[in-house]
Amino acid sequence: MILKTLRYELADGIATITFDEQGSPVNTMCLQWQADLTQAAEQVAKDKSSLKGIILASAKSTFFAGADLKGVMRSQASDGPRVFVEIEGIKKAFRTIETLGVPVVSCLNGTALGGGWEVALIGHYRIATANPKTQFGLPEVTLGLIPGGGGITKMTRQLGLLAAQPYVLESKLFGPEEAQKLGLVHEIVASDDELRPRALAHIAAAQGQPEAAQHLWDRKDYKMPGGTPSNPKIAGMLSVAPAVLKQKTRGLYPAPEAALAAMVEGAMVDFDTAMRIESRYLAGLMTSQVARNMINTFFFNMNSIKGGQSRPKAAPRYKPQKVGILGAGMMGSGIAYSQASRGIATVLKDVSQEAAEKGKAYSHKLTQKRVDKGRMTADKQAALLSLIQPTASAADLKGCDLIIEAVFENRELKAKVTQEAEPMLAEGGFFASNTSTLPISGLATASASANKFVGIHFFSPVDKMQLVEIIRGAQTDDETIARAYDYVQALGKLPIVVNDSRGFYTSRTFGTFVMEGAAMLGEGIPAPVIENLAMQVGMPVGPLAVLDETALSLSVHVLDQTREDFAKEGKTHTATPGELLVERMVKELKRPGRAAGGGFYDYPAGQKKTLWPELKTRFEKADVVYSQQDVKDRLLYRQAVETARCLQEGVLTSVHDGNIGSIFGIGFPAWTGGALQFIYGQGVDVFAKRCAELAALYGAGFALTAEVIASLKQHQPLY
Repeated sequence: MILKTLRYELADGIATITFDEQGSPVNTMCLQWQADLTQAAEQVAKDKSSLKGIILASAKSTFFAGADLKGVMRSQASDGPRVFVEIEGIKKAFRTIETLGVPVVSCLNGTALGGGWEVALIGHYRIATANPKTQFGLPEVTLGLIPGGGGITKMTRQLGLLAAQPYVLESKLFGPEEAQKLGLVHEIVASDDELRPRALAHIAAAQGQPEAAQHLWDRKDYKMPGGTPSNPKIAGMLSVAPAVLKQKTRGLYPAPEAALAAMVEGAMVDFDTAMRIESRYLAGLMTSQVARNMINTFFFNMNSIKGGQSRPKAAPRYKPQKVGILGAGMMGSGIAYSQASRGIATVLKDVSQEAAEKGKAYSHKLTQKRVDKGRMTADKQAALLSLIQPTASAADLKGCDLIIEAVFENRELKAKVTQEAEPMLAEGGFFASNTSTLPISGLATASASANKFVGIHFFSPVDKMQLVEIIRGAQTDDETIARAYDYVQALGKLPIVVNDSRGFYTSRTFGTFVMEGAAMLGEGIPAPVIENLAMQVGMPVGPLAVLDETALSLSVHVLDQTREDFAKEGKTHTATPGELLVERMVKELKRPGRAAGGGFYDYPAGQKKTLWPELKTRFEKADVVYSQQDVKDRLLYRQAVETARCLQEGVLTSVHDGNIGSIFGIGFPAWTGGALQFIYGQGVDVFAKRCAELAALYGAGFALTAEVIASLKQHQPLY
């Protein structure tokens, strides 16, 4: 046999199948592997009479990575029947190996996820090397797919309908120890060298024991743990499960619903029928646009970010030992916690010692919750808190490798604190601003070293938000960008790199979402319609609710600052209808936002917020005619148009930064794969046609120039 992705060896009655895809750092279920596995399965069937057992092993540093996702990206809706046949072919090979009547042992030398975990489940006996970094599980739902290589059927039959749900529907991953507790791994060894000897020992001990060569579900006395759907308790749960799931997915994510259906339908039939049900659901998803969107972004784009594709390559890797933060407010205190939790010494400076101590208290509050729940020891809490030094003295910043200012969005104030703190930097250190809107090149004029001045824009709340936007000023050098990138990754967060612009990428694009919502309110569309349709299309909250949370007064401050900046340049800023409505809310109606008592919503003490009743009387128009689809499209397309403009202008330099930034920074719906994938998923020409329709009805905010369309086509990814 000439095989390119695995090796088949037979010696002393032991058949060893070693996965080793040539030219790839990991093993995947590519078409060549599918053909090779079929051949290997046919060979073990031929060798059956001389077999004592089969060992599944890997020549890579991990066991098996899973499906060939580039192949999925190339699939079309019409490919469903072909994909179904391929899935069934893989399962046929699996079943040939596991039903031969000889013990099969999986030697798990590292991570096995998705299809890789399904390969591991071929083994009747599974041995894993002890390694805290090893992960097992079925993450397919997070990519818009479902486990289709037997993962749903086998996990459900192993654990039961209820116990399997977190691992199938929520893609919960687990390490070797948890796997052993669940009965999914039978033995853990200290090193890879022990895997084969232990496998051979198990096979030797299993001779003459038919049950050792069978899975639980293939035995005559098998009963599903917890009961089947006919069990009254299970039936009761299943009657509400679809509604609960729909509430979470809003009907936008087909994968969790398909996974639940495959679990339940499969539990009511025999094993082989259950496997076919699973295959049908997966074939439908693998040829769907939502799956392609999510695979593109949550796998390929995410790997680009984590692999440093936007990081200047020449600079050496870097991790600051001591970082100063100017401003102990909500942002500064959140950054301090994020740093200390990653072992970085932090100097937290404010105008008074009291204010700085208050900022440190935020870290105590967050860690105390974990201590109270038993997720953190008091010693670890004390160690974390000891890394934060609150101070009112700039002298305490001396020797910092990096200083980040996180003070109020005022250019003069930022210049003052920059000039006060910058001399305290260690030799070779750099300075960053956490501004969310003010251009970095302008702020850098206050610096003595504009080439070492960068924007590092965190999102609130810092401890929960994964994204950090790194902004390159006109003079920022590559080393500083690389160091900022490494610093963000050291915090366990996701960095995107953008070029300077008013509002950069995220604030600029997010502003279009909230202001489009405000503009619709000004047109007379009812506020509940705007808020609910935003949620229906997949935004985490409605635009009016977001404006309240971020403060309408802050939006007006940014508007005033923009007018002032334009005036200095001899220009006039023309406010949008949305900006004018927000300005009216603050200046005329005295509704500045949640923190100041109320904005578009009222916030009665101890009760849920409600829309301000006067929105109806002041803004709604009884004769307004609107289309629900247009409302949905305006909210999504306006953000996508702005993202496309950012790409054409060079604010965004890559598609992966735009997609990851839009989902993790501004809450663009994950089912779309991000603002640029939203465009590419439907096709640039189709997107442009719809934008022209929206522009004709609702203004220039939706207009695409020929240059923007050309840029989109130029950057379109190929798979």
